[in-house]
Amino acid sequence: MRPFLPQITPYLRVGWRWPQALSAMRHRNFRLFFFGQLVSLTGSWMQTTAQQWLAYRLTGSQLSLGVITFCSFVPVLILSLFMGVIVDRVPRRRLLLLTQSWFMVLALILAALTYTGRVTYTHLIILSLLLGVANALDMPARQAFLSDLVDRDELLNAIALNSSMFNGARIVGPALGGLAVAAWGEASAFLLNGVSFLAVLLGLLAMRLAHTVPPQPPARGLEGIREGVTYVRADRRLLALVVMVALLSVVGYPYNVLLPALAHEGYGLGVEGFGALTSAMGAGALVAGVLLAFRGEGRGMGRQLVLNRWVFSASVAVLALARTPTLAMAALAVSGYAVITQLAITNTLIQKTAPDHLRGRIVSGYTWALGGFWPLGALLMGYLGDRLGASAATGLAAGGSALLALLGMVWFPETTRM
Repeated sequence: MRPFLPQITPYLRVGWRWPQALSAMRHRNFRLFFFGQLVSLTGSWMQTTAQQWLAYRLTGSQLSLGVITFCSFVPVLILSLFMGVIVDRVPRRRLLLLTQSWFMVLALILAALTYTGRVTYTHLIILSLLLGVANALDMPARQAFLSDLVDRDELLNAIALNSSMFNGARIVGPALGGLAVAAWGEASAFLLNGVSFLAVLLGLLAMRLAHTVPPQPPARGLEGIREGVTYVRADRRLLALVVMVALLSVVGYPYNVLLPALAHEGYGLGVEGFGALTSAMGAGALVAGVLLAFRGEGRGMGRQLVLNRWVFSASVAVLALARTPTLAMAALAVSGYAVITQLAITNTLIQKTAPDHLRGRIVSGYTWALGGFWPLGALLMGYLGDRLGASAATGLAAGGSALLALLGMVWFPETTRM
């Protein structure tokens, strides 16, 4: 045994040597962020599943599902660009400690209201609006924070692993949420979500971050917003990425707000089946994150982005025509893959193009386009679902997404060269 000890000593001293496909994991701070978020986001997906089911149970309306999503993200549309200025001025860890604590308190309030039987649809609206205010700050802060945790050439790997973590939670969380609701009621899922935020808060507190000073003092208020918007408008590559995310967030991406209605009316499934459908979408998204992590950065990212717009449109069309849960789950898995591939590539290209002193504001433009316009699409999907039925509304989302994929190739041909 003694001759073997010198051979293993270097590994004991430096720990596990992460492969190139997991290069971001070599950074202790990123590992703390990754595993803390994994626990927290599993709880968040449990709450999302339970809240959607609760809203549908209280109202029986597909439009009510769109309204809940609208309220959760409309503050992002209003506040996100301003929040980008804050992200460039205040340490991002401090901002994330604030937003994650805010999320925890809201989850515990919802758990208490539901457990005591006092919860109403109005309560869901108010709490969703408060959640949206925190989201407006959390989304750009969390995305920009990745650049504080890894080297610049590891951004795609960090974003892909972050996406894998998000969607791993998206697989487990809805399934656990459906089981918890079936066994103990919606309040249990909300309570577990509240407790799960302790993991990410402790991870943030345990990080050792170097003090960074912006290369130049960022402008304040409206002047700071104007500086970021002017930069995006002047760079046609950034403009193309932001505009296409905004349009697809209205027309295509929010089709998933109709899943409770598709599960109940289309396939005769209960809350467990709804959780399984959501998990299928998460499974496809997880595969996308893993493949991107192994692929790494390189040429052809723009072409892959455009291709997956078409893949997304086709998969949503199949979902609209599906008449069995099995086919629906397959279509949802492919759509999840296509969406996350698009968003991870878009996020990476934006972060690599953005200068450091404008990073928070330019990333906030991306989160504004994604999280801000998503609620408008959610309202549209809910309205169309009530008027035409969930399957027909899903079909319109597929057709609109295909049209945007075609127009994107015409309007922004430079995307394919990125």
